[in-house]
Amino acid sequence: MPVKGAKVINEDLIGSVYLKALRLFFESIADVTRFIMQFFREVFLPPYEFSEFLSISYKIGYKSLPLIIITGFIMGLVLTVQSRPTLVEFGAESWLPAMVAISIIREIGPVITALIFAGKVGSGIGAELASMKVTEQIDAMEVSGINPFKYLVVTRVVAGIIMLPALVIIGDAVSLYGAYIGCNLKSVVSFHFFFLQVFEKLTFSDIFPAFIKTFFFGFAVTIISCFKGYYANSGTEGVGEAANSSVVLGSLLIFIIDMIVVQITSLLNYT
Repeated sequence: MPVKGAKVINEDLIGSVYLKALRLFFESIADVTRFIMQFFREVFLPPYEFSEFLSISYKIGYKSLPLIIITGFIMGLVLTVQSRPTLVEFGAESWLPAMVAISIIREIGPVITALIFAGKVGSGIGAELASMKVTEQIDAMEVSGINPFKYLVVTRVVAGIIMLPALVIIGDAVSLYGAYIGCNLKSVVSFHFFFLQVFEKLTFSDIFPAFIKTFFFGFAVTIISCFKGYYANSGTEGVGEAANSSVVLGSLLIFIIDMIVVQITSLLNYT
C-alpha cells in the first residue's frame, strides 16, 4: 500500500525539478541577452579587427561554397523531377519553372542553406571557441591586453551576417540552374525560355523578405555559436557540448525566425 507521505515528497521533488529547470531557462535567456547587448556595444567601437574579419569571412564563406553549390544543384534538380509528375497530371507542366523558382527563392533555398551553414559553420565556431576557453587562450588574450570579445565574437558574427546572404544568393542561382537541367531531362526547354518563365512570376514580395531573413539567420547562428563556445564548460566534454548545442539551437532559431518572417510577410500582403 503506497505511503501518503512518500507521495507528497515525490510531488515536492518533481515541483522543485520543474522550478530549477525554469530558473535555468530564464537565466540562460538573460545570459544570451547580455551577450547580444555586449555585441552591439562592441561592434561600433574601435579598434576594428579587419584582418581577422577577412580571415573568418574566407573560412566561413569561401570554404563553405562547394558544399552550398552541390546541395543547391541537387535540391533544384530533385525538386523539379519530383514536381513534374503532379503538374503533368493536372495539365500544368508549363508552370513548372515558375513553381520551382518561387519555392526555392521564397523558402527552400534560404532555409536549407542556413541549416547547412548552422551545421558546418556553427559547430566549427562553437568547438573553436570552446577549445580556446578550455585551454585558457581567451584568458591569455585578456592578460595580454587584447579584447577577446571583439577579436573572437564580433568578427565571427559580422562575418556570418554578411556571408550567409551571399551564400544564399549563390545557392539559389545554382538551384535554379539545377531546376533547368531537371526540366530538360524529360523535355527540351531553352535556357532563355526557362528563365523568362521564372522572372515573369517572381515579384518583389517573393525576393525581398527571403533575402532580408538571411541576415537574421546569419546573426542567430553565429551569435549562439559564439555564446556556447565563449562560455563552454571545462574539459573535452565542454567542447563537444558547445559544438552540439550550437548546431541544435542554431537550427531551431532558423525555424523560429522563418516562422516569424512568414507570418509578418503574410500580414503585410493582406493589408
